[in-house]
Amino acid sequence: MEKIRIYCKNTQKFYKVNPGTSLEELRKEAGVTALAAHVDNQLKELGYPLYMEHTVEFLDYTHSDGRRCYKRSLFFLLQKAIKELYPNKQLILDYTLPNGNYGELVDAPVSYNPDDSIKLRMETVTSLTEEEIAKIKQKMLELVEADIPIVKKKLLCEEAVTIFTANRQFNKANLIKNLGMFFVSVYFMGDYADTFYGPMVYSTKEIKKFNIIKYNKGFCIQFPSYLPPYNLPSVKYQDKLSEVFKEMYNWCNIIGVKDIDSVNRSISMGYGKNIIQVAEALHERKYAAIADQIYKRKDDVKLVLLAGPSSSGKTTTSMRIALQLKVLGLNPRVLAMDNYFVNREDTPRDADGNYDFECLEAMDLKLLNEQLNQLFNGEEVDIPVFNFAEGKREFKGNKMKMKPNDILIMEGIHALNPSLTASIESRRKFKIYASALTSLSIDENNSISTTDNRMLRRMVRDNNFRGTTAEQTILRWGSVHSGEYKNIFPYQENADAMFNSSLIYELPLLKHYAEPLLRRIHPTSPAYSESLRLLKFLSYIVEMDPSEHNAVPPTSVMREFIGGSTLEY
Repeated sequence: MEKIRIYCKNTQKFYKVNPGTSLEELRKEAGVTALAAHVDNQLKELGYPLYMEHTVEFLDYTHSDGRRCYKRSLFFLLQKAIKELYPNKQLILDYTLPNGNYGELVDAPVSYNPDDSIKLRMETVTSLTEEEIAKIKQKMLELVEADIPIVKKKLLCEEAVTIFTANRQFNKANLIKNLGMFFVSVYFMGDYADTFYGPMVYSTKEIKKFNIIKYNKGFCIQFPSYLPPYNLPSVKYQDKLSEVFKEMYNWCNIIGVKDIDSVNRSISMGYGKNIIQVAEALHERKYAAIADQIYKRKDDVKLVLLAGPSSSGKTTTSMRIALQLKVLGLNPRVLAMDNYFVNREDTPRDADGNYDFECLEAMDLKLLNEQLNQLFNGEEVDIPVFNFAEGKREFKGNKMKMKPNDILIMEGIHALNPSLTASIESRRKFKIYASALTSLSIDENNSISTTDNRMLRRMVRDNNFRGTTAEQTILRWGSVHSGEYKNIFPYQENADAMFNSSLIYELPLLKHYAEPLLRRIHPTSPAYSESLRLLKFLSYIVEMDPSEHNAVPPTSVMREFIGGSTLEY
């Protein structure tokens, strides 16, 4: 049998192997550690067999694809443990928490009925005890110790539907049935089967680091941090953020749209415009509610601070809240945080020697706090203007003085960091956290990443308005996401109010714009694997008809990304 040549990027060597050699066997020969691999820039599990010449790059937890592979496998492990301990319960993996992912147990449905499914999720949540949580963790550890292979099989869709119907996972079965495909990938852990829409690790023994803690009625399943040294995060209960997710989750259940299957059915039945109108009405109520909170403190509050991760719709959110404040008789005025950068030569540098414009020390905190206090004391100040071309702060006679009904709005990544406005009295400040906190799920145990949601938004916006390709957005996203973990997420709970900018119709809307951009990415690009992952994710979503796009209001947060806004950015 003639051997084939495989080039391994990790070792920068060629290996001659027999056709049919698995990536796991090659990994052992190369002497590297890995959770998955890129084969010609396509993500594959380590059980994948090699039959022709390829370029292979093995991926560990330091790579985003490796981390996602680990998380999927951990959730599969959890699913099997739950099934063995509670055969008549169903695991619901919901939204992402700062510590991990939130999950609950509900009564497993006996048949497919969307209305009954919603009722079960709202009325039969099992309140787990600390002892029961410990029991689940112990079962997971036993499965890890058992070193059970995780095997991928291609099944006819009809076969997969039969399996998941028997498992009483009716939403998953219905989604697969409506995909319009002949075959679907199903993973097996022993005799238990499930789908997680991406590669798994080779065996349960690779799932070495996790924790499960009690959280509300359910639990938080914890996995290692996204940042070095990739340890498990400390237990941190972020009740405000959790409440926002819960509110959105309950609202979606009330209107009967809780997952991709139900969204797809609504879009396919021609209810797209109705969904847009209801979702936008909810946003309008939330903008008004936050403005009401600020107005109640109008005698003290003079500064509204708004922060959120990339593509959260912060600009639209601040403008819409400003409009609501005007309705109440206040006069909001924008104070641009960017104008308080220190001069370029005084900007701190990161570990690579590059200017670190995102660190707090890149801001002139002394000047900012001095001018804010002067403004609150009724003094006139000369607001600086930062010249980005020259890298210098300039004073051009941009005078500002606050009137009795004036209120400042300042938006930026450090807005919720107490150190930014340390010299300002707390009573003077109202802090808002904005993010696209989707609570929709793909099916029973596959939640939709809020990060993916925001990346699709940014991809569409930057292509429309900033001349940035989808490839460039993907390649920059890792750095953007790391900055959020350092500068934004630790301060979420400092907010007085949280605004969830996600909209239940946005994925069917964004699919129309994002798919063509992703398809332009060349197979040799380092962004190709990510483009395939996002395209696969979008393939589960029914695209909204372009004729329905006009129903998106001109002041909607989505207009910040797709265009057509009547707000002046």
